[in-house]
Amino acid sequence: MKSLVNTLLVLSSLLLALPSMAREPLPERIASTDPGAYRVGSGAHQGAGEIHYDTLIPGSAFTTNFNFVHRGFLPPGGGIGHHFHNQMEEMYFILDGEAEFTINGRTSTIKGPAAVPCRMGDSHAILNVTDKPVQWMNIAVTTRKGIYDNFDLGDDRVGAAQDKVPVFVNARFDKSLLQPMPGLHGGTGTAFYRRALNPDVFFTNWSYVDHLVLPEGVTVGKKRHANVEEIYYIQSGAGMITVNDETAPISKDDALVIPLNDVHSIANTGDSDLQILIIGAVTQKWMLDTIEME
Repeated sequence: MKSLVNTLLVLSSLLLALPSMAREPLPERIASTDPGAYRVGSGAHQGAGEIHYDTLIPGSAFTTNFNFVHRGFLPPGGGIGHHFHNQMEEMYFILDGEAEFTINGRTSTIKGPAAVPCRMGDSHAILNVTDKPVQWMNIAVTTRKGIYDNFDLGDDRVGAAQDKVPVFVNARFDKSLLQPMPGLHGGTGTAFYRRALNPDVFFTNWSYVDHLVLPEGVTVGKKRHANVEEIYYIQSGAGMITVNDETAPISKDDALVIPLNDVHSIANTGDSDLQILIIGAVTQKWMLDTIEME
């Protein structure tokens, strides 16, 4: 019975992946950050000041319940007001700079590069109180595909009291925390890797956030996931990414969806570290898998 259930789950994931078979060439699927395309919003969730952002990857690009990837910056004094979601989880990434985060009414300063998961039902806000723009990204996963909900609390968090040590989940993307991984997935050289957030953190089918650094000349070998869809976001550096039988250059502030069952690998072809955030969502909670390809 167990083997039959597993077979059905694999077949289901294959069926889900069918729509992605007819798609644009790989270079056209790589989303590049374009500050010139940012929209300017004010009073986001009744927050302070402005936010500047664009949709880097829309929900229609995903098979799983990823809902969007937003990329932009918070100007000085800008933020997103205190609010919560009952059907969705999101995560605010500080790529550069620092900001005040509030989770469930408790506020602390978080210095980037770092991320704070805003779990389903947890109220949250972000505010830039510095005199420099904060480079920012937001990713969301829903309980039901395409469903967005929010409840605003009418609080911009300006002047909120702070805890010296955050009393909420957060993750720093610090190279000193990475572990050496020689020949990762059959690749060449030594990669450096850490699972910054694991499935226990999330209530939805959001499954993990990984931090991966490839020194010059290092590669990660071919693999695929039958039940995991991933987002690759390039924090720094440049390289070549291969998906199935296509290869394309990818560089700082680019993002790419790796659909279910797509065979993928990546190589650092630049002259500095290639630093990558890998965000995964699953078709069913806890259904993690990695299949290495020869």
